[in-house]
Parts: sequence; structure tokens; C-alpha cells
Amino acid sequence: MASKPSIPKGTRDFSPAEVAKRQYIMQIIKSNFEKFGFQPIETPSFENSETLMGKYGEEGDRLIFKILNSGDYLAKANASHLEAKDSTKLTSSISEKALRYDLTVPFARYVVQHQNDIEFPFKRYQIQPVWRADRPQKGRFREFFQCDADVVGSKSLWQEVELVQLYDMVFSDLGLKGATIKINNRKILSGIAEVIGASDKLIDFTVALDKLDKIGEDGVKKEMIEKGISEEAITKVQPLFNFTGSISEKIEKLSQLLVSSQEGMKGVEELRFICDNTMNLGLSTATLDLDVTLARGLNYYTGAIFEVAPPKEVAMGSIGGGGRYDDLTGIFGLKNMSGVGISFGLDRIYLVVEELNLFPETVTATTKALFINYGDREAFYAMKAIQKLRVSGIKAELYPDNAKVAKQFQHADRRNIPFAVIIGENEMASDSFALKNLATGEQVSLDFEALKEVLL
Repeated sequence: MASKPSIPKGTRDFSPAEVAKRQYIMQIIKSNFEKFGFQPIETPSFENSETLMGKYGEEGDRLIFKILNSGDYLAKANASHLEAKDSTKLTSSISEKALRYDLTVPFARYVVQHQNDIEFPFKRYQIQPVWRADRPQKGRFREFFQCDADVVGSKSLWQEVELVQLYDMVFSDLGLKGATIKINNRKILSGIAEVIGASDKLIDFTVALDKLDKIGEDGVKKEMIEKGISEEAITKVQPLFNFTGSISEKIEKLSQLLVSSQEGMKGVEELRFICDNTMNLGLSTATLDLDVTLARGLNYYTGAIFEVAPPKEVAMGSIGGGGRYDDLTGIFGLKNMSGVGISFGLDRIYLVVEELNLFPETVTATTKALFINYGDREAFYAMKAIQKLRVSGIKAELYPDNAKVAKQFQHADRRNIPFAVIIGENEMASDSFALKNLATGEQVSLDFEALKEVLL
């Protein structure tokens, strides 16, 4: 008995309409990447395991899909394992490669490997799939696309200003009004931890603070105490729990809170530069907001941190994020190569645009005209016209089989094809075409040029 077809959990099939919508979003992202001077690169779907392992923290390492070596490696590895009793040796002997977890670490590897061929600062973009052995849920998959733009080889904060503008321009082009681009700075988080005497608990402190919108003030304080942060220290950061006002007012409050921290004040000045210049240049549809609880990517972010929230009427997690990293390429031996980058969450953006009904109807436009097949002579006459229509950029096709006419019209209807072209003896004799509007039922006789004009 044939087995029931299925796909692995956390992966998806996409229908023609879904693919068209995804490509619409990707094309808008891609065209804006290129407007800002980013150049495309591609890296392999899988990397050497040593390239990926140890770069994402303990939890990230667990989510990396490892690839078994081909051939009889497994049998040999089991035999050697029985002798050596060494699980690390076993793992490396049966799996030397892994599917990429993100695009950032492969990009860092690419920069180091090709450093002699790259002109710095180097602005690159990548739109490719990544894989994570995560627990699938709404908006989270095991295979998904990332759309990244990064600049390496420059410490200039104008790059951060441009990346905020890039987010704004993409969301404006998608018609996605009301996105919030949240910004923070790793130096500010370090400064706060220093001021309250909890520098050794920086990660615990920021991870708890990052959950403020999920578990509330009391929940955050409880978690901090459980992690060994004193109540005295928590009292000192009380202003952060009700951190309101304009960006300028928030920066002023941070200046007062961090006056004794050199690192913290440096972060304040960086934020002031980015926010002031962004606000003075202006944004079209997005809003910039300073969020001191934002603490993503602490394993490698060293300066600005970004996260994008969708419009408030949509219940969805972040639809983009990124930040500044001062030494990401250092893990591969190239020191002091500062970079900053952002990512667009394609799958979540798709869900938001779909929910807000922002996809133009033309995105899923199919064949414009179906030529009805009455037999080989008529089909040949039709194919000559179809050939010329396609050269003019018009989507047209011939129904391949000489089937019942009703079936052919039904096929056009099910595929939402707006026009049918009918060719019989009369049309062939007069070098004309009968064009039927399948929505209204109206039918007219046209020569080829008039037919092309209607279908363009």
C-alpha cells in the first residue's frame, strides 16, 4: 500500500499564489537593498560544523541541524566509538557539516576567506534559507528565509542612520504603516549593570529586563532576585520600569542614570547621534523608539541594537532586527573588523501584510488569456499569436488538449484567467480573434493589434 505523503514538521509547501506574494515582498526588499548600495552574495546551504558550532551560545548549538557523513562513515565511527568511548570523537567522525543556522556567521566566514578580493567598507545583502531544529509554532519554522543587509569595515554611525531609513523605506513600499523601529545600545545595558553594581550579572540582568513586556515589572524583579541581583540594585533601576517620554527625554534620563559610567555615557552619545540625525532627516511611515529593555543578540552585539515591531493592530512578534558588532570576524582570525547589519523576517512580514490585506491584486495575476483549442489547425493559428503576445510581455497560453469547450472554459474560470480567445473557421478566414471577457460574458472580434492592446 502506498504511504501517505507528508513533509517534515516546521517546513511548508507554497502554492503559486503564496510564492507570488513571497516574491513580491522579496523583490521590494531586494530593490531597496540595492538602492542603498548593498551588493548580493550567496553562501552554501551547509557549512563545515566547526564554522557554526560555538557561535550562537549553548542553546543555538542545540538547534543546529547536523548532516551525517555519506558512505560507510557511520559503521566505522560506531566501531571506533566502541573502542574509544569518546562521544566528541564519534560526533565529529559521523558529522563534519551542518545546515546554516543564520546568514551572519557564514557572512563573517566569507569576509575573512575573501578579504583580499573585497573593497571595504563592504555592503552586502543575502536572501537565502536557513534551518533551525526548533519547536515549530505560529511564525516560527525549521526552514525559513532570512533577508540580511550588513556593512563591514566601518565604525561610522551614519550606517545605523541609513539602516533605520532602509527599514522605513521597505515598510513604506509594502504599505505597512505604523511599524515601530526600536533601538537600544549594548553599552547602555553594560553601563546600567555597572552603575547598580551587577556587571558580573550583565546577561542575567538584561535577559530579565528584556521580558518586561511579557511578564511585567513584578515578574522581572522576581527573576532578577532569583539570579542573585540584589534588591538594592533593582531599586536603582526602578526608572527603567516606567521609561516613557520622547526619545530626547529618554536620552536625558539615561544621561542622568549613567553619569558615573564611562561605557554607559558612550552608549548614550551613540544613541543621541543616531536618533537626532534620523529624526532630523525624517521617516515616512515608521516610528523610531528608544527601548532600554531591548537586549537581543548579546553574544555578539557591541553597540546599537534594533528590533522592529509590526503595526499595533497585528498580534505578532518582531518582524526584523539587528545591531552593531565590533569583532564578529575575529572568530575567524580577522581582528578589528566592525560591522552593523539588519534582517527582515520574511515569513512574519508575509503574515502581517496578509492580515492587513495589503497585497495588490496584481501580485497573484495569472495568465491573461487562455486560447481555446478547437483542433490542430486552430491551435497552430493560436500559437503564432501567443508567440507574438509573449514577446510583448503578455502572459498567454493555449489549452493543450482538444477537449470539450465547456471544460476549457471551466479551466480558465478555476484559474481566474480573465479572458478566453476563440478561434474558429471564421476567425482564421478573416485573420481575426474572438475575445471573450469571462467576468462579463462580453465577446468582441479583434485583429491582432487590437487584441494585444486589450491584453497589455
